[in-house]
Amino acid sequence: MAKSILLVGVGGQGTILASKILTLGLMEAGYDVKMSEIHGMSQRGGSVSSQVRYGEKVYSPVVEKGAADIVVAFEKMEALRALDYLKEDGVLVVNDVEIPSMSVIVGDEDYPADVLDEIGKHVKEKVVNATKLATELGNEKAANIILLGTIIKSMGLEDINWDAILEANIKPKFVELNKKALKVGMEAV
Repeated sequence: MAKSILLVGVGGQGTILASKILTLGLMEAGYDVKMSEIHGMSQRGGSVSSQVRYGEKVYSPVVEKGAADIVVAFEKMEALRALDYLKEDGVLVVNDVEIPSMSVIVGDEDYPADVLDEIGKHVKEKVVNATKLATELGNEKAANIILLGTIIKSMGLEDINWDAILEANIKPKFVELNKKALKVGMEAV
């Protein structure tokens, strides 16, 4: 039976890189893996989503509504938008960070103050302040790898040699930071 993972965020948060590293690790472990990504207006701070499905045999990368085993949201509002994709017993991990959309920036809309409360009315979520944790490690851009760590732990994928995957796919000067970030993410859930 295939497992389904949905990663959602805002352009520039590293959502696609996290999903690519996840995909490479799953392939290395011998799973059949399919991945798709939607960039939207990602270069302008718009929504980005990536769908990863893995198992013995996977026929489609598409995660249907109500079918995701885990949804990892790199931004709170994106979590709210993706709730329909989570299966009934699925796991929702939310990065406790706000990135205002263009409509909020120009004053056409307000960013809702109660996003996490609204999410909590529908599902049980695991809130991680990955951006703050990454800043404490020395680089807020490592939040994506912290969130990848939450996927690895939540899906029971710790046996894969993630350090080797990071070494092969991250610029050498950022490898140690990202190894630490991965461990922080695994400990956060």
